[in-house]
Amino acid sequence: MAQNNSITVTLQQIAKMIDHSLLHPTMTDEDILEGLRISREYNVATACIKPYLIPLAKKELQDTNVLVCPVIGFPHGNSTTEVKVFEANAAAAAGGREIDMVINIGKALGGDWHYVADEIRQINSAVTHHGAILKVIFENDYLQESHIVRLCQICSEIGVAFVKTSSGYGFVKQSNGMYNYKGATVSHLKLMREHSKAGVQIKAAGGVRTLDDLLHVMSLGVTRIGATATVAIMEEAKKRGITDKPTEVVFRPMEDAGAGSH
Repeated sequence: MAQNNSITVTLQQIAKMIDHSLLHPTMTDEDILEGLRISREYNVATACIKPYLIPLAKKELQDTNVLVCPVIGFPHGNSTTEVKVFEANAAAAAGGREIDMVINIGKALGGDWHYVADEIRQINSAVTHHGAILKVIFENDYLQESHIVRLCQICSEIGVAFVKTSSGYGFVKQSNGMYNYKGATVSHLKLMREHSKAGVQIKAAGGVRTLDDLLHVMSLGVTRIGATATVAIMEEAKKRGITDKPTEVVFRPMEDAGAGSH
């Protein structure tokens, strides 16, 4: 565990922790192609993309074991349940193997847990019907710990594959009028691991930008991260002597505060 800040890993384990994030709204097709090339080169777990890019991602990632991971109701989660189910169904049918959806955040904050649970259940059914899996984005920056615990319980009961901290775009207005974003924090990751059933995996997104960050969250039981800093993380791993053989590596713990980016 994290007490001695060391963990034994292989290079492939690190790569398969990463969903390479290609979600910024300004990304052109050229940017996406470069991101998919990086996903192939480092053999990450998935390329996390906007739904219109599924055909392009499938083409570029064929003959690899990098999966296509589209996002649903992204980033604010405010489409109707019917539209989110339609979107999830279409994405999974088109070749999305892992689907990341955003909950209805306002309904969670308002305590309408029946609505929240029903929506997650319907989307999970649509996705698993196609043999895909669902990751449920909470957007922790907007939530209290009690909301996070309740969401973990709901997702455990439904049996989704992953619970996920953040979209990467859940900016919170500060008293000075600026917007700030923490993303995954150590305390929230521990809370999510503690209150999710063993079969539900944890994905950390936002603020996991370095190899040290990745190794720290891995030591907390996180099995996937969303990252734009894939190249930096993987090159640092090689530099530190991590290979395909299990290697013990010491990491610098994450600060449990501050702003991050997906």
